[in-house]
This record gives sequence, structure tokens and C-alpha cells, in this order.
Amino acid sequence: MLTAWDDLMIGEGVVVADGGMGTTLFSLGLDRGTAPELWNLERPDTIAEIHRGYIDAGAQIILTNSFGGNRARLGRHKLAEKTREINRTAAKIARGEADAAEEAILVGGSLGPTGRLMEPLGDLSPAEAESIFAEQASGLIDGGVDVLWIETMSDLQEVHAALRGCIQAGTNLPLVATMTFDTHGHTSMGVSPENAVTNLADFNLAAIGANCGNGPEEIEVVIVKMHAAAPSKILVAKSNAGMPRLHEGKTTYDASPEIMAEHALRVSALGARIIGACCGSTAEHIRAMSIAIRSHSE
Repeated sequence: MLTAWDDLMIGEGVVVADGGMGTTLFSLGLDRGTAPELWNLERPDTIAEIHRGYIDAGAQIILTNSFGGNRARLGRHKLAEKTREINRTAAKIARGEADAAEEAILVGGSLGPTGRLMEPLGDLSPAEAESIFAEQASGLIDGGVDVLWIETMSDLQEVHAALRGCIQAGTNLPLVATMTFDTHGHTSMGVSPENAVTNLADFNLAAIGANCGNGPEEIEVVIVKMHAAAPSKILVAKSNAGMPRLHEGKTTYDASPEIMAEHALRVSALGARIIGACCGSTAEHIRAMSIAIRSHSE
């Protein structure tokens, strides 16, 4: 049976994904030190509006506001017992906006890192990590996501645990994984793009790629290397909107919508099939990228 993912990925065209969530929430008044995922419960209309903005800008995939929605990270805010509720609600909000759209929109359930180091460097065992991710994935599945989207990872062990946790949650949903190659072309844990592709091959991922990092040029190099290592794989590119800079006490990003539109065309030519953006990006960035991609394909 064809899934929503299969329907979206039919053909060879580029699929547009959404942009940043966390940085958008901070721009709307989220206090530093507050869990962004709490707004799923306290300000669901704001989260829905962000999703709607990305859909209106041309995004065909939107990711839930659940990046830090695992028990380990929520526990820092005394929200661990709300893990399932927060993730289920995040998925329902995104699902509602996707279902209300005129075009078919796919909802990805975002799962970010735990913030803890895996053994032997830290105290997080594979079994505990799998359990943490399984709990989060279960909430996202209950809320109606179409795909489970593991993102911004640095450690392959943690990616393995997240993937096994998603499987443990009892789903046949497609799985996507993206890592962050922000340290001399590697992740902070020393993983190369080629190693990521080959190491995760046994999981039969629906897509693999890169997100966040130090800007468009960095991710373009990553996509070149991933495409050379696995030319048949569907690759994801979700770059930050340039490099983060501190200006008058606020973090800003230096890539304009026009710069990101040019990046979208370049990274598509290099082999990326799913293209969106990450930190610092807005609906205007995604709109410019979507227009560029669709104009180029006509």
C-alpha cells in the first residue's frame, strides 16, 4: 500500500520542506530557558500559524514542534511527565494544518537529540536511549504524523538508538535521519557524510541528509559527498539561513531569502531531493526557495 510519503515522492521532482521553528518562536517572544515544545500546550494557535505560514509559502513537508520533545530534554524543564501529551499535541496541530491545506502536505514528526552523551563517553545507554525515543515516537504517531524525522544528530550511536526507538514504538512509518556536519565537514562526534550514508544503510531509510550547521555552502559540500557515496538515496538538505551572528544581544542569520533561493537551486543540482531550511529561516526564505525550485523545473 502506498503511504503519504510514497505519494509525495513519486517522480523525480524536488520536494520543498519547511524552515526554522525554534528561532521563529524566539522571534515571537519565547523566553530563553523555556521549552519551545511547551507552546504546543500553551499557545497552539501560534504553532498552527507558523505551520500555515510555511504551507502558504510552498512547503510540502512540515515538521512538528517537537525537536526537544524527548523525556531527557523536557526533564530539564520539569515537563518529563508531559512527554506523550506534548508530542501528541504537536502532531495534531501540524496534522490539522496539513489536512486543511489545498495541496497534499506531509507531516514529519521531529525527534532531536537527547542532549546527553552515549556510553562510554557519557551515561546514556543504548537501551535507555531507545526507550526515550520510543516514548516520543509513540506520542507523535498517536497525533497522526506521516513520517518520523530524526534530525540534528551528531552521534551515529544516538541515531541508531532513535531509529530503533521508532521501530520499537510499533510503526511502519517511513524513517528519515539528518545529521549536522558543522566541524570541518564532520559532525562534532567525527562522523563524515560518507560514513553516515554507509553506516545507516541497513535501516533502509526513506531519506538521509543534513540540517542546521554553518550555512548553505557547508551543506552543499555534504550533499556532494553523500550523493557520491549513495547516488540512489533520497537526500535532504535543510541548511541554516547562513551563519548565526550576535547583534545587539540578539542572534541573527546573514542569508537572505534570495541567497537561500540560489542555494536551493545549487543543492538540487548537486543531488538533494528534499530541500528546506533550518535555524534563522522564515516563511519568506521558504517562499523564495519554493519559487526558485518550481520556476527552474518548468
